[in-house]
Amino acid sequence: MKNSDHKTSRREFLSKTALATAGLTIGVQPFAAANYRKISGSAERIRMGFIGLGNRGSQLLQLFMSHPDVEIAAFCDLYEPYLLRDRNLVDPRYLKSLATQVPKMGEKFPNQVKKYNDFRKLLEDKDVDAVCIATPDHWHALITISAIQAGKDVYVEKPLTQTIKEGRMMVDTQVKSKQIVAVGLNRRGNIVYQKLAKEVPEGKIGKVTVARAFRINDMYPSGIGKLKPEDPPKNFNWDMWLGPRTFRPYQYNISPYMFRWWKDYSSQMGNWGVHFMDVIRWMLGEKAPVAISAQGGKYAVDDDRDIPDTMEVTYEFASGSIATFSIYEASSGGMFQYGEVELRGTKGTLYADEDGYRITGTKKGQFQTWDKMIEDETLTSKNEKLADGSSGDSTGTLVRNFLDCIKSRKTPLCPLEEGHRSTSFAHLANIALQVRARLEWDPTKETFINNEAANQLLHYEYRKPWKL
Repeated sequence: MKNSDHKTSRREFLSKTALATAGLTIGVQPFAAANYRKISGSAERIRMGFIGLGNRGSQLLQLFMSHPDVEIAAFCDLYEPYLLRDRNLVDPRYLKSLATQVPKMGEKFPNQVKKYNDFRKLLEDKDVDAVCIATPDHWHALITISAIQAGKDVYVEKPLTQTIKEGRMMVDTQVKSKQIVAVGLNRRGNIVYQKLAKEVPEGKIGKVTVARAFRINDMYPSGIGKLKPEDPPKNFNWDMWLGPRTFRPYQYNISPYMFRWWKDYSSQMGNWGVHFMDVIRWMLGEKAPVAISAQGGKYAVDDDRDIPDTMEVTYEFASGSIATFSIYEASSGGMFQYGEVELRGTKGTLYADEDGYRITGTKKGQFQTWDKMIEDETLTSKNEKLADGSSGDSTGTLVRNFLDCIKSRKTPLCPLEEGHRSTSFAHLANIALQVRARLEWDPTKETFINNEAANQLLHYEYRKPWKL
């Protein structure tokens, strides 16, 4: 509804509701966000703006559209077919090479959705309460900070940033504001990992000394291909897409989607490593490593990428454990007997993914006389419930949680600080590989102790006129 339909504005309404939820209004008892939905129904909708409507942005749009207390208010994209939601206008070359990554579009909306080709105009729109940001990684910081300063609540996709400095500035900006910011590290909304994040630090499998995860994607022999610079499609704003990054001519194997194999715009450590290092550090109760080393390179795939097709990263924690992440894009096959992450504890070894986990009790080694310390255990997600009693996919849970937090003003399942710390794992790995050194890290100051060349890579100089 519009503000003119009420004596009390929507922002005042949501603010008063938040006070009631927190139990701060005299004579009002606290109540859960789930109850808020039952009381207010769809009379007061959260008006969402979407910045970036490609592959991931369109997936998130569908999730937000599924909630009756959401009004899709505004769109912003640099590619006209995505902005107009018309697949028939998409460049045929995109459809041929990226058929599954080009969104279907053609959605129907009960209201007129405003359309912008500049995110700054969308953020000026007073009819937008909150925004969902699903642009390429190098834009996340600038848009998130601008959105916070514009008084919008924010749901921002992973990886949160392109540099560690960006992440800290985003956190500092949010702390000074009243805005809710949630990060799309989807496993934070998963029932299996929620359970393990509570029980592993309590000693479920003993002292964990080793954690591992991997990403395997055989792109041999030609990967993203080899192409020469050329003019972008006429309805695609390439200069704006580059934003703060150094200008370079357009190539069809950079954008859309394939930017994830170019270090200026993303990386596979950012694309996939962030997910797995997030759940590992969450289950271990760790904030950041104290040392990082990395090996790898472009060993086999013959394409234009400027990131490795093969990479091994090791993180060391002050508490006495290590974690490794592997990227294999020139081979196939699995690594574990089950799941996507492995935690090796003194009492048992855990294998887990979003569908469940398996624990195998350890067996005695040399000079030991004990039998099993714990029994084997298996769990599937069908046997568990989310903290609020609901069920559903993990990203859907994060979206619903974000909407509830807008109303309650409570901290989201994955707040900005957590997103920043997990995304830092990707940047630390990429920097370690670039300088070819074992790096010692100060998690408090967020600087390298033993390598000044690595400190120079904590940020980059933005192309004018963009600045943090």
